[in-house]
Amino acid sequence: MPTDVIHIKQLSKRYKDVDVYAVKPLDFTIQKAEIFGLLGPNGAGKTTLISMLCGLLKPSSGTIEINELNFQKNKREIQKIIGVVPQEYALYPTLTAYENLMYFGAMYGLKKSNLKNKINQALKDLGLHQFKDKKVKTFSGGMKRRINLIAGILHEPKILFLDEPTVGVDVQSKNAIMQHLKNLNKKGTTIIYTSHHMTEAQLFCTRIAIIDSGEILIEGAPTILIQNTKNAIRLEDVYLSLTGKNLRDRV
Repeated sequence: MPTDVIHIKQLSKRYKDVDVYAVKPLDFTIQKAEIFGLLGPNGAGKTTLISMLCGLLKPSSGTIEINELNFQKNKREIQKIIGVVPQEYALYPTLTAYENLMYFGAMYGLKKSNLKNKINQALKDLGLHQFKDKKVKTFSGGMKRRINLIAGILHEPKILFLDEPTVGVDVQSKNAIMQHLKNLNKKGTTIIYTSHHMTEAQLFCTRIAIIDSGEILIEGAPTILIQNTKNAIRLEDVYLSLTGKNLRDRV
């Protein structure tokens, strides 16, 4: 039987002095070991929703339960079982890759001897071990993305939040990142993923929700969404049929 690891009820967010809800009241669940894609245009509410699920932003209403724990009562316990890999690099550029990872591992409370082994193995898995003593500021975008990922998973989170994990990287780095994430998922890690790469999302996610104007327009397995959308042959067609083709430029 599938087990829900995230359960939200009537979750919403309206920022102070703003009349429109960034996220309208939502109800949905995410199951254990799912790869759940949250897709939508700029300003659709994706970042606000993810920030609430991670405990970085206080909701205006509603409840969040993660692993049957309530965020309002069990925030510290929840933070121990989630990992967050932001779109912006959460790294210290003047430190080496190894020094960065030792710092983040210590923040998670990992013991030094165990942490060293975890870091060395992760660096090998993602092709970075030979660069561990190089300063991060000398790294390419793809190398920084891979270090950014390692920093978010050192404590072996049960639930992993990813915001555009492959943006701006070369094909080889993208392949390494996606393969590593698939391996984590096979071991039972639940992944919540946002991206603007429709083909990547279609191939990677087991279930997808498309959000716009703060509400979920549709959700389901990518293949089912494509089958149920007239004239759609790929996920991008579904996305455009729901969100439109008008540009979403903002200044």
